[in-house]
Amino acid sequence: MRLMSASPTAALLAAAALAVRAGAAAPAEAVQSLPRLDAQTSLLVVAPHPDDETLCCAGVIQRVVRAGGRASIVWITSGDASELDLLLIEKSPFVKPATARDLAATRMREARAATARLGVPAAGQLFLGYPDRGVLSLLTDHRARPYTSGFTGAAAVPYPAALFPGHPYTGESLERDFAAVLARTHPTLILAPSPRDSHPDHRAAGLLTVAVSTRYGVLSGVRYWIVHGGEGWPTPRGLLPGVPLTAAPRSHALALAAFALEPAEEDRKLQAVRAYDTQMRTLAPFLLAFVRSTELFASLPEPQLAPQ
Repeated sequence: MRLMSASPTAALLAAAALAVRAGAAAPAEAVQSLPRLDAQTSLLVVAPHPDDETLCCAGVIQRVVRAGGRASIVWITSGDASELDLLLIEKSPFVKPATARDLAATRMREARAATARLGVPAAGQLFLGYPDRGVLSLLTDHRARPYTSGFTGAAAVPYPAALFPGHPYTGESLERDFAAVLARTHPTLILAPSPRDSHPDHRAAGLLTVAVSTRYGVLSGVRYWIVHGGEGWPTPRGLLPGVPLTAAPRSHALALAAFALEPAEEDRKLQAVRAYDTQMRTLAPFLLAFVRSTELFASLPEPQLAPQ
């Protein structure tokens, strides 16, 4: 995997990736709670796929909306490479590109319904439409040369409902589009995937957030969450109302702030999770395990990477 050092963003991505590989060598810093959530808050949740925003952050989203602040979600992909869903639809390992695109359209509808239940207005539901399972490749091997999705057959954003239809599947285009989202939402708080997440799209979305937020001087407002945090996590699986979320094994050495949900916020989070019919068919115990009394956030992507 080759990183093109000519780009400042690529260099920062390389540094962040090296820190992820190096593991936690430095001591965890003091826990930093989320900033005050009020009418001045502009929240941006960075979601690699539809449903991630609900699993990680539904409680925070609701609290911001209730306080009179603004909540926006940016979905990096539309989930068009969800293999279990595609197998259920096609009943064959050979997936037609049209089927993958139809799945993406369904997942975008589910995302709109789920986040509307959390109070996010349509204007705050932002889809970029980049390739599921291809985001890391965009930031490394396909910075300028378009990537073609093995699922949809697309080399550019194929979804009319996306924010920038037709933009090429390149890392440079993704970075520009993400920067445009920052300019559009003016976030005071960004909740992004941790580069320690085991899913490549999640790691890439976290690295993208670090890079572009650094360039625009808002890195100190970023907090990090994990969904794919280690084998068997969250434990136990299934719905356990009122039980705190335990720290993921992959968050080792990161200081985590626990955001406590009120019972009504937990209930509405459950409603939002259940809006994802496609995912509930195959992943219900995993999804429901995030409906807990707390949500966890780190103030650093890695102990070694201090905000600038």
